[in-house]
Amino acid sequence: MKVSIVTVGYNCAKTLRRTIDSILQQTYFDIEYIVVDGGSTDGTIDIIQSYEKQFKGRLHWISEKDNGIYDAMNKGIKMSTGDIVGILNSDDYLTSNNVVERIVEEFTDDVDAVYGDIHFVKEDNLQKSVRYYSGKHFKPWMVRFGFIPPHPSFYIRRETYIKYGYYDTSLRISADVEMIAALTYIHKIPTKYINMDFVTMLVGGESTKSLSNRWLGTKEDLIACRKLGIKSNIVFVHFKYFLKLFGYF
Repeated sequence: MKVSIVTVGYNCAKTLRRTIDSILQQTYFDIEYIVVDGGSTDGTIDIIQSYEKQFKGRLHWISEKDNGIYDAMNKGIKMSTGDIVGILNSDDYLTSNNVVERIVEEFTDDVDAVYGDIHFVKEDNLQKSVRYYSGKHFKPWMVRFGFIPPHPSFYIRRETYIKYGYYDTSLRISADVEMIAALTYIHKIPTKYINMDFVTMLVGGESTKSLSNRWLGTKEDLIACRKLGIKSNIVFVHFKYFLKLFGYF
């Protein structure tokens, strides 16, 4: 079973080696690695090219202007040829070397998506977790409250993307919420949770780097619910921030 992992980024030379190394260190070999770069000028392309021999034909990349992170993700998914597709952003990395192996083990014939946990760290201390985000208690009805399993841990059959569509690029912050809500709540695809830490993420992602982005994300969560016909309101989607507090403790 081939696994395609898509990394999107722009001017990410500072962190990309860590991301790529975490894939090369996986105990599962049949991984297709796709990098979608937004036209970097900081040496990112040189780093990508320096790894091509190590991947032995399993690394594919493009560098061109895109219309945002979800447009770049869609490009990568459409380039993929694997049975399973996952997203690993350019400032994140797989927490342990058997993550992909465990994911593949759980993809039985009656499972269309697998997800787990992630944790957040700061650049100055990668060993200290500042927040743990678990998908353990997720139920599809929770999307009404803006809560989804950790998106970087969500691995999906490629044929599921082909059947139901890709990320909505009109949403700048919450296209992942809309996608997972559509798959789990509307289309009711069969999923499985793995009690495992999949990804180590740096704090300061697009959705949380400013108050304006947090507010935009909240509004887009509500837009996503309305688009899908899921009953929600602005109070409901704010509830996810209370859930996030548990991750800090």
